[in-house]
Amino acid sequence: MSLSSILLDVLGEIVAPNACASCDEPIGTRLLFCPSCAATVARAKDPGATFVYEGAIANAVVRTKFRSRPDLAPRLGWAMDVRGDFDLVVPVPLHARRLAERGYNQSALIAAPIAERLGVAFAPRAIERVRDTPRQMDLARAARARNVEGAFLCKIHAVVAGRRVLLVDDVTTTGATLAACMDALRRAGANDVTSVALSRRERD
Repeated sequence: MSLSSILLDVLGEIVAPNACASCDEPIGTRLLFCPSCAATVARAKDPGATFVYEGAIANAVVRTKFRSRPDLAPRLGWAMDVRGDFDLVVPVPLHARRLAERGYNQSALIAAPIAERLGVAFAPRAIERVRDTPRQMDLARAARARNVEGAFLCKIHAVVAGRRVLLVDDVTTTGATLAACMDALRRAGANDVTSVALSRRERD
């Protein structure tokens, strides 16, 4: 790390101290959680997600989505360990009604820094959610695939055709939403589609 980077970090903490994404305890610039919250974070066991949806991760996601904290989403995206050869990063979309209500798509805010780190294109509107479905978390496991069937459409084929696409979401449980989005990307001509979520909910 260069001296100028260190000085910028110190100055940044003086002007606007960094805070824990879960509890707002002051922390260092390059940290996501305070020590107490970090102790509750568990890595996911499968490559399709970075963390288990529990503890500080779950709290940070809830704050991002439901407590008007979009500023936390890019920090969560930087914390994801994503590797591979991709041409394009695409987030799971919100329906237009929910996007208008929330004011932002948290998955897009999480995905943007991943595209930046990988040095590839970012297409936040490559997929459209054409049906406003009930929230997956409110449904039984068996109903989730039916709920999102036909709910996603890629209308701009030229953006994804022939590309290796990384699909990004905030939380996954059964993988039904990711699978439906991946189908839409493949139908639009994507050469290969890989999905990853910030966190995996390990219960129904």
